Amino acid sequence: MVLHSPYHSPVPPMLDDSPSFQMARRQLDTVAEVINLDKGLLQRLAYPKRSMMVSIPIRMDDGRTEVFFGYRVQHSLTSGPSKGGLRYHPGIDIGEVTALAMWMSWKCGIMNLPFSGGKGGIAVDPAKLSKSELERLTRRFTEEVLSIIGPRQDVMAPDMGTNEQTMAWIMDTYSMKIGYCCPEVVTGKPVEIGGCLGRREATGRGVTYCILEALKDLNIAPSHSTAVVQGFGNVGSVTCQELHQRGIRIVAVGEQHGSLGNPNGIDIPLLRAWVDSGKKLHEFPGGVAIPSEQLLEVPCTVLIPAALDRVITAENAPRLRCTLIAEGANGPTTPDADIILQEKGIMVIPDILCNAGGVTVSYFEWVQDIQQLMWSEEQVNRKLEDLMLNAYSRVRNLSVTRGLTMRTAALALGVQKVVAEMNKRGLFP
Repeated sequence: MVLHSPYHSPVPPMLDDSPSFQMARRQLDTVAEVINLDKGLLQRLAYPKRSMMVSIPIRMDDGRTEVFFGYRVQHSLTSGPSKGGLRYHPGIDIGEVTALAMWMSWKCGIMNLPFSGGKGGIAVDPAKLSKSELERLTRRFTEEVLSIIGPRQDVMAPDMGTNEQTMAWIMDTYSMKIGYCCPEVVTGKPVEIGGCLGRREATGRGVTYCILEALKDLNIAPSHSTAVVQGFGNVGSVTCQELHQRGIRIVAVGEQHGSLGNPNGIDIPLLRAWVDSGKKLHEFPGGVAIPSEQLLEVPCTVLIPAALDRVITAENAPRLRCTLIAEGANGPTTPDADIILQEKGIMVIPDILCNAGGVTVSYFEWVQDIQQLMWSEEQVNRKLEDLMLNAYSRVRNLSVTRGLTMRTAALALGVQKVVAEMNKRGLFP
C-alpha cells in the first residue's frame, strides 16, 4: 500500500533514498493490508514522530577540531517514553535510524512493554577514536539532544559500536545537567551505577529461547542440530555460548575480519577466550578459515544473522541451506528474500521477536532504577524467559491460525498494539 496525499510528498526527501527505511515501510504496508489498517493511522505510523540531526564538534587528541553528525529519532510517543539503542557506525544515516526506530515500536508492542520506538546513531568508526575522544563525542552528543531525552521522554541503550561505558558517560552528563543522579535515563549501564544483572547477555539469551521453541515446533532435537552464526559481537557470541551449552553444534562463525568453520563443531568457550585476548577469530586453531561471503551458505539447521542489516537478499537466499533462520540482527532479511525463503519452506523467527530480549531486560533495568530495588540475575533471566516464550507463542499461534509468515504475524501483533493505543488516546486537537 503506497501512501499518496494531495497535501504532501509521500516520503520526506531525506528518507526517500534509504534502503533500510524503504524496507521498513514495505513491511508496514504489507501488514497494513493484512490487518485492514485505516489509511489515516497508516500515515501516522509511516513517519517518525520526531527526528533530530545534530552536528557534534569535538577536539581530537592532537588538537584538531572534527565535526561528526548524530541522529536521534523517536518513531512514536504513544506507548510511553521512546526506547532504543545508540549505535556508532560510519555508515549510519537518518534513514537507517528511522527504520530501526520503527522496528523498535513493533518490538515493544509484541513484548507488551510501556515504551515507544526510538533509535540513535553517530556516523563514526569508534575503532579510530581514542577512549578520551569517544568520551568527548558521547558527552557532546548528549548535550546536543538533551532537550528530547529523559527517563519519561527517551531512554537510550547500547547498540553496535557502543557499550556500558558509553551509557555511563550519557548518564553522568545528563545527571550533571539536572543536578542529581538519574540512572534511569539510560539502560545497559555498568552494574555498579544502576545497571541490570544479565542485561549484556539478554539479547543472545532471547535469541536462544526462540530457537529452542522453534526447534520444538519443527520436531528437531537440539542435540541433532547445527548452527551458523554471522557476527561474534555481544549478540552473536552470547548466542553461540548459550546454544553450545544446550548441545547445539556451532559449525561456522564469522565477523567483519573473517569467518571460521568446523563441521565437527567449534569449541565456543575456547573461541571466546581467543577473541577476548585480542586475536582474530578466523585464525583460531580449532577450525578452518572460510570466505566470509560463503558463511551464510554453509549447511546447518539454524542460521543466525547477528551482525548487519540486509545480508540475506534475493541474490543469496536461493543458496541458503538451513531449516530455520533466527534474526539476531535488526533487518537482516530483505522483503524480496522473504518471499524466496517462504517458497523454500525455511522458517524465519523475525528480528522484532527474536532479538527482543535486549529491550525487555532494558525495561527491567529501567523499572529497577525507578524503584531503587535491584533484582538478582536469576530473577531477571526467569522473567525474560517467561516474556520471550509468551511472545513467541502468540506470534506462532497467529501465524498458524491465519496462515501468515512469522514476520507478518509478529508485525501484525506489534502494529495492532500501537494502533489500539492510538485509537484510545485519540488525535489532538
